[in-house]
Amino acid sequence: MANTSTRIIRLLSLLQTHRFWPGGELAERLEVSVRTLRRDVDRLRELGYPVRAQRGVDGGYQLAAGAALPPLVIDDEEAVALAVGLQAAAQGAVEGIAESSVRVLAKVTQVMPARLRRRVEALREVTVPADWGGSVGTGVDPAVLTVVALACRDTERLRFDYTAADGSRTERHVEPHRLVCPGRRWYLVAYDLTRQDWRSFRVDRLTAPHGTGDRFRPRALPATDAAAFVRGGIEKTASAFPVEALVDAPAATVRERIGRWSTVEELDAAHCRVRMTAYSLDWPTMALGLLDADFRIVGPLELLDHVHELATRFRRVTSAGRGEGS
Repeated sequence: MANTSTRIIRLLSLLQTHRFWPGGELAERLEVSVRTLRRDVDRLRELGYPVRAQRGVDGGYQLAAGAALPPLVIDDEEAVALAVGLQAAAQGAVEGIAESSVRVLAKVTQVMPARLRRRVEALREVTVPADWGGSVGTGVDPAVLTVVALACRDTERLRFDYTAADGSRTERHVEPHRLVCPGRRWYLVAYDLTRQDWRSFRVDRLTAPHGTGDRFRPRALPATDAAAFVRGGIEKTASAFPVEALVDAPAATVRERIGRWSTVEELDAAHCRVRMTAYSLDWPTMALGLLDADFRIVGPLELLDHVHELATRFRRVTSAGRGEGS
């Protein structure tokens, strides 16, 4: 049986999944008696955690929402994932919370064990934020992200399996340079030792990256920076949509919200024209939706169809939630 402190931390971690735990099952997971479990629950309540109990044959425990935020118990991968999300927000991925995200990121990193702090700080050091809009991409495994970040920072050659857009898989041996994060998609910029040329790789398509232990002397990147290199590659391979919309809002307001990723032309005091180039219809849809103002899509027609499709889907969801048509 684990000591009391370790057991209570384990109990709190289980309760923070927000599921209801039958008493017997929870006691079995902790390898204690039901009586010991009740004592541990009482200790959590004394510390300010609102643990709700249900008595009877089907009784059990669940952590309720409290008036104040108590300390959280998270594992290593969750801690890194939290830091990754805060870093993305700090780079302006979410409007209006960048400054708060910087403060929280500093606090989280400060209390991390050294082994985790090294991974998070490496990620922060080698990531190049992109000042152009990106599409909503596939989620990235934080463990993969930090392995790549450490290799970039330590100038250590890296091996991994890579799945291309057509589904083909290849083994890669590279000299990692920087990570780039436009929107919610991550890219690794690296020198490919097999092809003897620079490449950018989508990190969500990397499998089992691992450092080889071999150090290298950094090469000169054939671009202004890593973000410019990634953008150039996307522009060569992707079909761009020239987006134009008329917005019922002052140009200054629109520039403040999405000016980083678009060109805003003032039409009069209350109206403006927005132009942007996008490689996915998701991004301009989200950007225009963030404006909290009416707008009219001038082009392309594909964007109009995309917005209409999403509106129809959302209408179905809200109708089902209200029980309409039943």
